[in-house]
Amino acid sequence: MRRAGGAGDGPPRDIDVTTASYTSLRRQDDADRTGADVVLGGHVGLNPVGRTLLLQALPPVGHVRASPAATHLRDRLDQLLDELTGDRIGSAFAIRQHGQLLLLDMLRAYVDQAELPSGWPRALTDDRLHAALRLMHAEPATPWRLETLASASAMSRTSFATHFRTVAGMPPLTYLNRWRMLLAQRALRDGDDPMGSLASALGYTSVSAFSSAFKREVGESPLRYRHRLPDEKLTR
Repeated sequence: MRRAGGAGDGPPRDIDVTTASYTSLRRQDDADRTGADVVLGGHVGLNPVGRTLLLQALPPVGHVRASPAATHLRDRLDQLLDELTGDRIGSAFAIRQHGQLLLLDMLRAYVDQAELPSGWPRALTDDRLHAALRLMHAEPATPWRLETLASASAMSRTSFATHFRTVAGMPPLTYLNRWRMLLAQRALRDGDDPMGSLASALGYTSVSAFSSAFKREVGESPLRYRHRLPDEKLTR
């Protein structure tokens, strides 16, 4: 954690949160009242799929302004710092959980404030598309038709297709296919389901159809993707 003079007076002072007491960290409230800034640095590890989604959808820097929606971020930070400095049983697990929740809170606050470009964050926050997205996310194996999704969103087929593409940056059925491929990558990464079972669970009538769709989207076959991951982990 770094405390730097808000007016630019003097060099910044580093505080090692692994050794500093929680009481001393809480006293940074005094710095706030004198115009100084408190900067926290950290990182959250993401799998390749999640990292790609975030990098495509978010700018390099997101500014979350003070607002009612962002007030709980301070409480989340206090909980995180409490675990960092408390030296309690299970603190490593709690730090990871609080860090992930802090990222989620920041993303929610940012999305509420920003003018989002076309993409999945904007689509997920669009009230008119909520019903259609819920169907696709909950039942990816269903052969959804444009008319059915439009009806769920109380729009005509043309209006729905146009609005979806404007908000999500892609047609509805393209989004559905990419959602299936994200689920496929997660299943191949974390599980050992047979290809036939995975293909059926994602709505494909055969392994070959699933394999072709996966290779078209990801750039390699499902079997190659599954076999490559353990080798990459061993070389890290």
